[in-house]
Amino acid sequence: MSKYRYIRLFEEVNKEDIPLVGGKGANLGELTQMGLDVPPGFCVTSEAYNYFIAHTQLDSIVKETMERLDVDNPNSLTTISESLQSKLNESKIPEDLEAEIIAAYRTFGKSIGIENVQVAVRSSATAEDLPDASFAGQQDTYLYISGEKELMKHIRKCWASLWTARAIYYREKQDFDHFDVALSVVVQKMVNSTKSGVMFTANPISQDLNEMMINASYGLGEAVVSGMVTPDEYIVNKKTGEIIEETISEKNIMVIKSNDQVGTEELKVEDVLGKDAIYAECLTKEELDNLVQYGLKIEALYKSIQDIEWGIDKDTNKLYILQSRPITTIKEDKKEELIVLAKGLAASPGIGRGIVNNIKDLKNIDQIKDGDILVTGMTNPDMVPAMRKCAGVITDEGGRTCHAAIVSRELGIPCIVGAKGATKALKAGEFVTLDATRGVVYKGDVLKKKVKEKKVEEHSSASFTINEEMKSLLAPITATKIYMNLGEPGLIEKYKDLPFDGIGLMRTEFIFTNMIGAHPMYLVKTGQSEMMIEKLSEGISEVASTIYPKQLTVRMSDFRTNEYRGLQGGDEVEPIEQNPMIGWRGLSRYISKEYEEGFRLECRAIKKVRDEYGLKNVIAMLPFVRKPEELIQVKEIMAQEGLRQGIDFKIWIMAEVPSVVFMADEFAQLVDGFSIGSNDLTQLVMGADRDSGILNNMGYFDERNEAVKRALKILIDAANRHGKTVSICGQGPSQYPELAQFLVESGITSISVNPDTVEYTRRLVAQVEQRMLLNSIRRP
Repeated sequence: MSKYRYIRLFEEVNKEDIPLVGGKGANLGELTQMGLDVPPGFCVTSEAYNYFIAHTQLDSIVKETMERLDVDNPNSLTTISESLQSKLNESKIPEDLEAEIIAAYRTFGKSIGIENVQVAVRSSATAEDLPDASFAGQQDTYLYISGEKELMKHIRKCWASLWTARAIYYREKQDFDHFDVALSVVVQKMVNSTKSGVMFTANPISQDLNEMMINASYGLGEAVVSGMVTPDEYIVNKKTGEIIEETISEKNIMVIKSNDQVGTEELKVEDVLGKDAIYAECLTKEELDNLVQYGLKIEALYKSIQDIEWGIDKDTNKLYILQSRPITTIKEDKKEELIVLAKGLAASPGIGRGIVNNIKDLKNIDQIKDGDILVTGMTNPDMVPAMRKCAGVITDEGGRTCHAAIVSRELGIPCIVGAKGATKALKAGEFVTLDATRGVVYKGDVLKKKVKEKKVEEHSSASFTINEEMKSLLAPITATKIYMNLGEPGLIEKYKDLPFDGIGLMRTEFIFTNMIGAHPMYLVKTGQSEMMIEKLSEGISEVASTIYPKQLTVRMSDFRTNEYRGLQGGDEVEPIEQNPMIGWRGLSRYISKEYEEGFRLECRAIKKVRDEYGLKNVIAMLPFVRKPEELIQVKEIMAQEGLRQGIDFKIWIMAEVPSVVFMADEFAQLVDGFSIGSNDLTQLVMGADRDSGILNNMGYFDERNEAVKRALKILIDAANRHGKTVSICGQGPSQYPELAQFLVESGITSISVNPDTVEYTRRLVAQVEQRMLLNSIRRP
């Protein structure tokens, strides 16, 4: 019998107490009673929450307010959520309840010999962490909380988090009665983790019950769970303990205790542990073996496969189990046999299934059928129409910024590049599954997740589909604008409700390839100039009208000579260059008499969109700029065609060539904004071919290289000095969270990413901005 009315110690609760202490609290109690090393603590029960609600007469207010809820109306949901949270945070906790919580906190501190012990304050909903419903991530967690005042403040915050818009919407869509779900709060001794991560006692990717997956990185587990860092990953045979697969990642960021003693802060691994630690294996063999044994023990005790969060304490070097919950996405009735056929670089995430169509000659590209897996040496622009039909793309060559990778991400197609020998290993007509998140091609139709009727996800993602308008509304607000990259105009309908502030890069090359199909100068020569203007303006206006009044940044054509030759009539007018990547492209092409008329047609198409269709949200961006002199010439041509730079018409340039960085102050006086093309800039700063799979694998092509980051900082500083917009549209920020953080902290004004990472990048940027704001407040 507990001596408290509203408090239960971990050793006093088990799985039968879920209605009292929630799923998380009950699991921690079970683990404690099983004799596992769990940080000690106690639960403020759901009865305390109900007492608080009743005593402050919030129960009637909540019920009356919820009766007005229209869950599919974003404004209604947000208004009601904010109103309820505000009322909870403003209401006074009953004196007897507050006294009991404080008494329990003091007694707990004495029991472990620490006054004002630092604790983690975690929500534990009474329907959370159950096998049939994953509420994980719906309520809040606060770390390194110390002192009675801070404890009470954060307990109240946890209670209020039961009424966030996302949590309300989740319960509505899952048919949970709002008043059947109460909230317990777990108060647990903080583990000052030097290493931490997540362990799955079944392989969540392959669904193999005989394997376990362990993710590990430095510092607190927040960095791993939130996706802030790419952790080391181990696939282990549960029967033998043998490591089947080991991936040691580049770990740049770690989350540790804040110097201010409350909360956490993000630091560079290099600054805390030294540069060598970034690329070093995080776990020792002994630590890994210990984790495997703990995972097996917990699975055996629960008699079900588990998702386990763990940490190794910095002070004692002891492994602690922070929580464990059932894996809700895998049925334990069948194991898939996986046969690996090829491996490469994961370039566009997703799972693709279909029949292999091995294209070794471009003249056979019309053989591609809907749902095929395109296997080829490397793609080129002529293949784009066929790629649109595919369920996946696999190439022998290339890196993560090659043509195949970029186009696949634009089209939302799973893609693996640099899969050496794939064209030989994958036979035409055989059925394969490509896991383009991990870069592996399997034989047959595999990786089918077997889930219960109510689909759920493994971690913090909700197990329901939020309508797109609601998703955009619930996205965090950021000072740094989040733009989206787009190539195919027809895809705007699919992505229009994502939470983006505009299009930061629309590539016209897709329109040339799919809608026009001919070289601009061939059209001039054959008297078809108006057709090009019409088709180009049609594609641009389709996007501009859909997102109006948000900005649409149209990048003028940037085909290289080898790509232009693939268009109809291109072989008649294009030279053959040995190195077209740094050849006749961008502004050097626009001012050449051999192409100037083609550029003028592009300008007329932009003018038509703005003047005839009234879409003034369209601005122009010029690619591959090398010299201020050529920029001045191009602006004169544009002005002659009615596109005069001014308050109503903005001109941006791509910052891809190092000369733009070195002369950033001069260029800033000629343009309205910069957009950093980090793919080409990295290539030219590092002297590393972006299409080289070898150099990609060796780490030469990496936007996080110090030389590249210095170039980025120089350009951002110059743009800010002159009050000009500075954006980035390469793959780096969406691929590397630490690079996005660096850019925001350096003062970039916007980040433009592919559609599949818009939501993630907005959340990431919001976190960085909030932390910057918090740090500025904390500074003396």
